Amino acid sequence: MPDTSPRPISAVPRRLRLITALAAAGLVAVMTVVAVLLKSSTTGVVSFHTSDQVAMVGLGLALGAGVLLVGRSRVEADADGIRVRNVVMNHELPWAAVQAVRFDEHSPWATLLLTNDDELAVSAVQAADGERALVAVRGLRALLADHQARHAVPREDLLYPRE
Repeated sequence: MPDTSPRPISAVPRRLRLITALAAAGLVAVMTVVAVLLKSSTTGVVSFHTSDQVAMVGLGLALGAGVLLVGRSRVEADADGIRVRNVVMNHELPWAAVQAVRFDEHSPWATLLLTNDDELAVSAVQAADGERALVAVRGLRALLADHQARHAVPREDLLYPRE
């Protein structure tokens, strides 16, 4: 009998990663140029030193790293559960905690509706990624449906609960 369970899903926000990488590189480049030109500035009252130039480059690197954090989102899911990494928070959930995978028409990213009525943003699945996002959402929904089918409560147990 062939295995018909859905395949594991892994998704990252492609377009957002490209944009954040370009923005971070631009930020570091601008701060480096400012640092190089800082020494030759003649404001009269303020005098800049090599340490100020190094600090400007360091600030550019720190700001660039902060911009890159925005693009680190990722979602991975398999039959056991789903792991969501957003900008700074990681969530690992079993499928039993997920009620639905939502991707509303004008929503910028997918969300998980949890069984406790909370919502969890899945910023790795972004509308800007177009078809990639749809494939990821369909895969997540297939994994959730597979889990719900394997762990369904029989209909008669709902009508006549056991005591």
